[in-house]
Amino acid sequence: MLEIMPVLDHKSPTPLYMQLANFIKDEIFKGNIKPLEKLPSKRNLANYLGLSLNTVQSAYDQLCAEGFLESRPRSGLFVVELLEDLMVRHDKVEPVRMVEELTDPAVKIDFNSGKVDLEHFPFSLWRRLSVQALYEDQGDLFYTGNPQGERLLRGEIAKYLFQSRGVRCKAEQIVVGAGTQVLMGLLCLVIGRDEIYALENPGFHRTRAVLQDLGARTVPVPLDEEGIAVECLHGSGARVVYVTPSHQFPLGMVMPIARRMELLKWAEERGGYIIEDDYDGEYRYKGKPIPALQGLDSSGRVVYLGTFSKSLIPSLRISYMVLPEELLARYREQFTIYKQAVSRLHQDTLYRFMHDGHWQTHLNKMRTLYRRKQAFLISAIHDFMGEWVKVIGEKSGLHIVLNVRNGMREEELVRRALAAGVKVYPLSVYDVELAGGMDSKVLLGYGGLSENQIKEGIRVLADAWGITKK
Repeated sequence: MLEIMPVLDHKSPTPLYMQLANFIKDEIFKGNIKPLEKLPSKRNLANYLGLSLNTVQSAYDQLCAEGFLESRPRSGLFVVELLEDLMVRHDKVEPVRMVEELTDPAVKIDFNSGKVDLEHFPFSLWRRLSVQALYEDQGDLFYTGNPQGERLLRGEIAKYLFQSRGVRCKAEQIVVGAGTQVLMGLLCLVIGRDEIYALENPGFHRTRAVLQDLGARTVPVPLDEEGIAVECLHGSGARVVYVTPSHQFPLGMVMPIARRMELLKWAEERGGYIIEDDYDGEYRYKGKPIPALQGLDSSGRVVYLGTFSKSLIPSLRISYMVLPEELLARYREQFTIYKQAVSRLHQDTLYRFMHDGHWQTHLNKMRTLYRRKQAFLISAIHDFMGEWVKVIGEKSGLHIVLNVRNGMREEELVRRALAAGVKVYPLSVYDVELAGGMDSKVLLGYGGLSENQIKEGIRVLADAWGITKK
């Protein structure tokens, strides 16, 4: 029998069944109780712990209701395979570090916001450019390169950013890194781990994890319909703030120009920094383009982050940051000891891809494709779900948030979808305060799905959630 050894407080105001349920839940999050593992029968566990059958039954019922356990007829209770993002806790329990991504063959359609359309990636062209990087006269690429990344690639990035996002920078200000999390770790060292970092709430949990793992103090700042609430930022004690103004993650609002100017004023008054993560700024579907915060900044207060994960393929692991002069000097003085982590061959291939004009062609094609996919998604939602749902954050990016108004809480929405073979993603994982506003919202990414998969996925979700168009 699986050994479950909770320490239960009979004098606590928390009922024993909830103490037992919370203990089992934490053991699942910590990885001590594995996915698909069978739990002891209620009678065996009651005898083992000296508890009543009703207490154990109530604990198991609670865990089933929250989607952590599933009952299999004539087999018993088993731990479900949790979504990766559910494995991040909002309390003081450390996040579980998943050794490998769980795959469930029963999942037919995955609304994962991190996936992109691979069918339209120019594989043959990329292969040809990669081969050119391997020519004998390119042999110097086999040695360690500049800690900031390849100079030619940084020059192409600087030109692209000015033309498309209004970012004003030189190649010398750009640092290439193997993903945004790697760059955030380096940036935390450059700015200082003793600073207080303000983060959007709800906001990108992986950035929060990096900062906290490095020992930096983070404070959540709430959002309103225009993005981060600057009046709350003033009272946070922070001198550094991380924002996603072009497409707030996960709620999707686009920060208007007035709020951007307000945020820049805060940074100038505080002598602090704004970290602007433009993770999918290439994809805008509604409204006029708004310049990046970095392009509006006249005081050197903005660090601009960008990535090729959404516009090319995630496995390239090529991201970049633009440092203002003050932080650039600090970086060059203290942190060039860290070698460049991105393959020079991949950097050279990307340089050729951009320099020869293929990048802009590919980007234009993907903008058209994703705009069509998003319109198809919203149309399918309207056709199958009608007034039962509200779409949030549809102005840009590769995901939307769906507010489902059928009385089900988030856990049940995710669980029922998964039981029907469709993965949707919980929003509460991004909310550190759990104020209750995420209860009926789920995140749907559509970049990696075909139109047929999108339509079928929405149809299945409507059935699983018991909703039909009014």
